[in-house]
Amino acid sequence: MKLAELIELPKEQCNDKKCPHHGHLKVRGFFFKGKVIKKSDNKTVKIEIIRYYWLPKYERYELRRTRITAYLPECLKDIKEGDYVLIGETRPLSKTKHFVVLGKLKKGIALTQ
Repeated sequence: MKLAELIELPKEQCNDKKCPHHGHLKVRGFFFKGKVIKKSDNKTVKIEIIRYYWLPKYERYELRRTRITAYLPECLKDIKEGDYVLIGETRPLSKTKHFVVLGKLKKGIALTQ
């Protein structure tokens, strides 16, 4: 599946150098789908990713969650808490930020794909 099929691309231009759409930031490595659980004023969002983990002893799956801090470009400021987004790995942007928000997921896209 192509990236444009998964997310809503930004409608406005921005002058952010760390924007993957309008700037010079390259995205490589892992891509995750998750829910925005916290949005800060300083272009930062916290994403919660839920995954299944196999327990061999009990022969069952359990749900585990991971929280990742990601950079939010200026052109995607309409993203709010509770939205489902796609994030991609990039170079370290700060001490804790190694991911950037690529866009809001379109409706009907499953998180487990």
